[in-house]
Amino acid sequence: MPIQPAPGDSPPTDLPPADRPPPDGKSSGRKSPGGQPTPHDSVFRRFFGVPENAASELRAVLPPDLAARLDLGALDPVPGSFIDGELTSRHSDLLFKTNLDGSDAYVYLLIEHQSSNDPLMAFRMLRYMTRIWEQYLRQTPKARQLPAVIPLVVYYARKRWTAPTQMLDLINLDPAEKKAAERYLPRFEFLLDDLTRVSDSQLLDRQLPAPALMTLVIIKIAPGNRNVAAELRKWKPQLRAVLDGPDGYQEFIALIIYTERVSEAPASELHELAASLGQDAEEAYMTTADMLRAEGRAQGRAETLVDMLTVKFGSLSDSVTQLVNGASSEQLRAWTLRTLTAETLDQVFA
Repeated sequence: MPIQPAPGDSPPTDLPPADRPPPDGKSSGRKSPGGQPTPHDSVFRRFFGVPENAASELRAVLPPDLAARLDLGALDPVPGSFIDGELTSRHSDLLFKTNLDGSDAYVYLLIEHQSSNDPLMAFRMLRYMTRIWEQYLRQTPKARQLPAVIPLVVYYARKRWTAPTQMLDLINLDPAEKKAAERYLPRFEFLLDDLTRVSDSQLLDRQLPAPALMTLVIIKIAPGNRNVAAELRKWKPQLRAVLDGPDGYQEFIALIIYTERVSEAPASELHELAASLGQDAEEAYMTTADMLRAEGRAQGRAETLVDMLTVKFGSLSDSVTQLVNGASSEQLRAWTLRTLTAETLDQVFA
């Protein structure tokens, strides 16, 4: 039976609710209040939530004998997330159901997007996998065995990954003590795809579909990069291949939006890059610019309303702030007008 996390793409109901801190700039990479996804989360889910793209990445990084035994052609996405709420600013995850030599199995992909690697990642991954199993047992109470869960962490940052990938390495014992006790200690290990160690030629050798390839390229080079447009020029054939795909126009827009949000590239340089790819690419870029301007206006209205409510009614609860930041432009306008005459918060949101 497939795992069914709680409705609304939320973690299982026994997990703590996600703490979604406010955005703090173009390249913050945090969850916005109101549950809006980070740029990293959006692009990861947009492209690697597609089974074909996820399968291509898994074939490239899993040990060949394991990849051959997994039915990667039958990945079935399981909606939801199992990560800790306070870590949503730097982790995004995807879960797929498949089978391993005919037995039920799951593949768990987590992407790590922060400036340095997580020294406790092995422990965190073990916790997330335990949550998957707990949810499975709630859905299948008569089960007496657990399905395999294959964990993969995709990591990108300026520094290479140096933290342990095996749970046993986190246990605070000297080598002699660990050897004596290792039979009784967890030896769990996760697979790691450290993009800081993967060259451009190695990425090309993976033979990923163009959208998956360019997602890895852009999440690797775009964050905080002022020269990303120049660096992307070497990838023009692959960007063109994205555009020529079945959903190429929207996929190209998604990649440009991510690049705009997390890089420091001047808009004029990204515009020139898009124009060099053809008229459809330039049109997609202009659509992206319009979307980002509208998004910026809505964010400004939300910030103004939060200020007005705070001045009039005092400190706001997290739930009210989340509500405002997740509202549409029409809602924000209506609430702002009500704030002028309302005597209570309830009257504002009535």
